[in-house]
Amino acid sequence: MTFQVTVQPSGRQFTCDEGETVLAAAIRAGVGLPYGCKNGACGSCKGKVLEGAVVHGKHQEKTLPVAEEQQGLSLFCCATPQSDLVIEAREVLGAGDYPIKKLPSRVAKLEKLTDDVMLVALQLPAAERLQYRAGQYIEFLLKDGKRRSYSMANAPHLDEHITLHIRHMPGGLFTDHVFGAMKERDILRFEGPLGTFFLREESDKPIVLLASGTGFAPIKAIIEHAAHQKIARPMTLYWGGRRPKDLYMHALCEEWTRTLPNFKYVPVVSDAQPEDGWTGRAGFVHQAVMQDLPDLSSHQVYACGAPLMIEAAQRDFSAQCGLPEDEFYADSFTSEADLAKA
Repeated sequence: MTFQVTVQPSGRQFTCDEGETVLAAAIRAGVGLPYGCKNGACGSCKGKVLEGAVVHGKHQEKTLPVAEEQQGLSLFCCATPQSDLVIEAREVLGAGDYPIKKLPSRVAKLEKLTDDVMLVALQLPAAERLQYRAGQYIEFLLKDGKRRSYSMANAPHLDEHITLHIRHMPGGLFTDHVFGAMKERDILRFEGPLGTFFLREESDKPIVLLASGTGFAPIKAIIEHAAHQKIARPMTLYWGGRRPKDLYMHALCEEWTRTLPNFKYVPVVSDAQPEDGWTGRAGFVHQAVMQDLPDLSSHQVYACGAPLMIEAAQRDFSAQCGLPEDEFYADSFTSEADLAKA
């Protein structure tokens, strides 16, 4: 049995097989519904069911509280139709432009950027090329059927390797392997490109880029892409970490301030120790944005990092700084623990 799904306000339509999620069917049909984790943890795919009925699979209750579900809201990544549907969702132009592929890759380089962040560079087969938008991610396909998602840290035109910034989560199935057993020339399989976190180039609004920890990876790709395309919009990067060492490419960001027109960089450290000698901005990174830019009504914000930071920024920027809800774009870095709850 198949069901028809109509997206409002665009009027786009696609079919969804029995047992298939709305998001999976949309991706298969090349319809650009927004999404991030695909596991019911981040909330990027949340929309509204206007007509018809869905059943939700496993997801985090805080991402879709029962009260919201009763109001017709839905997480399309874990919603399976029980009838034809009319849904309300903001479509992402260009999300389905590049084919999603399953590819083998060889580990070309492993480089520790800090004691708990590894740069992993992947080499594709000679006849293959991955087309993607700066900010998107790939999913590693592990032997037990599990998947692990990592954003690509290089712009598409810098495609000698696909580079990733992987933080060690002690006890984590995949990251323990990366930091303990992985070696150069190992073969890894992945699927991509995935996600709808990328620069909306049709806008001329000033850009705020907000990153915590390794959320810097897709932000780095976006900055490199914007520089390559000679995008002249004002762009300010706020990068937060607990300690100065967490800003593991601080020197590169400072170089951008010297070489890129209309680019500013504001590093923020929340838990500096006396031995760090930190004299820069302190506190929570999203609050630094609010101090500098109390009026965000004419900006776009691209935020990537820990879910708590994303949630606080989305809430406070909208409520206190006048940021339009549809100008906040986010990629929430859900951890293995987050996904286990979903």
